[in-house]
Amino acid sequence: MRPKKTRWVRCAPGERCFRPKCKSTKKLEGVILTLDEFEAIRLSDWEELDQVDVAKKMNVHRSTVSRILASGRKKIADALTNLKAIKVRGGCCKMLGRG
Repeated sequence: MRPKKTRWVRCAPGERCFRPKCKSTKKLEGVILTLDEFEAIRLSDWEELDQVDVAKKMNVHRSTVSRILASGRKKIADALTNLKAIKVRGGCCKMLGRG
């Protein structure tokens, strides 16, 4: 298996964890949203960039962006549907300054 190419991330989410308030934290499961998934979703859905522009900003191929978005959105859908926490951390990313 080929090693993952480093993805460029401009938005540092800091310590982020989103959880449903209606479920006890002792019984709460969670999903991990990687930094590259967070960044791809932020660029695509929040900043409304197309996948080609997201790929340029993250220094990856457009098909990679498509896979990152599919993975991240599936995790978010799982968390919302099944009342799971979402933690943002990890991934093969390099932080860049804003710009």
